[in-house]
Parts: sequence; structure tokens; C-alpha cells
Amino acid sequence: MIAVFRSVLAAISVTVLSISIAAAQNCPASHDQFTKALKESVKASGGPGNGGFDNNEWAAIVGRDGTICAMTFSGSKPDDQWPGSRAIAAEKANTANALSLAQMAISTANLYAGALPGGPLFGLVATNPPAAELITAGDPKTYGSASDPLIGKRLGGVVVFGGGLALYANGTIIGALGVSGDTSCADHNVAWRVRHALGLDKAPNGVTPEHNDGIIYDMLPDKTSASGFGHPQCGGSEAQIAGQIHAGTVPQWAQVMGK
Repeated sequence: MIAVFRSVLAAISVTVLSISIAAAQNCPASHDQFTKALKESVKASGGPGNGGFDNNEWAAIVGRDGTICAMTFSGSKPDDQWPGSRAIAAEKANTANALSLAQMAISTANLYAGALPGGPLFGLVATNPPAAELITAGDPKTYGSASDPLIGKRLGGVVVFGGGLALYANGTIIGALGVSGDTSCADHNVAWRVRHALGLDKAPNGVTPEHNDGIIYDMLPDKTSASGFGHPQCGGSEAQIAGQIHAGTVPQWAQVMGK
């Protein structure tokens, strides 16, 4: 009986490993490529500032079917980043992938205003709850590595603030990435830099005046958005940096109001 039990466990382990390997092989970027792009985009790991706390960050990639295929972090070990941001990064990737199309990119930042009470997307965050049992599964020492237990899994989840962007190559959508660990505005800037570094940033269209999926800082005093796709500023220099890297826009009237 013990021998049979061990054989079953071994078979399960081989199956899980095979699924993880297959997911990684079909990923828009390898673990090494992804890690390099992230570290070069985060100030704490030697990259540029992004206007927030400049913390280390978690990042995730999902394929077009929503399967997580890469997880990484910018620090030297898993707890150099906010532990809770591992799952948030994966959920941001899931959201951007789930709500973007080959002809239209929607970032998680574009969903903020619509998901507020009274907005046309109110209740969106409850439509695809994450598989909570996956978040804490496996050995925490492997989190963010090429063998992260989330790889090969569909976590799900919906996040409606900055940090999730769809990925594009050869004229079509191939998945999405999510970044978490700083202010949501800084997360968006980091995600924008990472996507560009990977060469997967040819978004065909979007809801911004620039026809992309940048962040729109056009929230009004009554907490509504002039465009309907706005996001609040986060209190640092994130909006200015977004303008510098063409990751977002602050309308002229909003710039005047902010002075």
C-alpha cells in the first residue's frame, strides 16, 4: 500500500512538473528575460525611479488562455517585496488579458473609474474570484522562481487599479503581465517599462487620447472620471514619470486643478 501511495505521489509530481514546463515553454517571455526586464525597470534593483515608494516589485505573466507562465521579483529574495503582491501581480495579469482583445488593449488602470459604485463596471471585481487555495500552495522559498507553484495554474482574479497590461506580438494579443509592490500608479509605470523592454508593447488601440492603454489621470472632485476610464493620482511623482515615458496622460485642465 505504501509503495502504491508513493507511486501515485510521484505520478502527480511528474504531471504538475510537466504542466509547469509546458506553460513556461509557451510563455511570451522566459523567466530570465522577464527578471532582467523587471530589475532594470525598478529603482530598488538598479533601474529608474517610478514616482512611488520605489519598492522592489513582484511580476507575473499569463498566456492568452489565462495560465500563469512566469513569476518573478526584483529583489534578491521573496520577502524583499510585499508578500501579498505576488498574488496581486498575477491577478492584474489575468485582468488585463481577460479584458483586452487583439484590436483593443485595456489596462487595469483603465478600469478604476468604471468599477466605482454607480459606475458601469461596478461589481466587476466579484465576477472572477481568484482560486484562493493556489495563492499559498507550495514551498514559499520557490515563490518568484522558475518553479513557482503558480506556474501552469489559472489563478483568476480581477484588479481594477494600475499595474496590468496586455502583451502584443505579430499583430495580436499573446497574454498579459502584472506588476505589484508599490503604489498602483508606480506599478503601472513599471509594467509599462517592462513591457517595452520585452518588445511586447505594440498595443493596437486603447481608450486614451493616444489610442493606447496608458493611465488617464482625469478624476474629478466628485470622484468621477471625465473620460470614464480614469485613475486617481497616488500622491508622488508617478503622473509626471508616466508622461515622460508615454505611459499616461494628465489633461490640461487636471494639471491646472492640481496646482
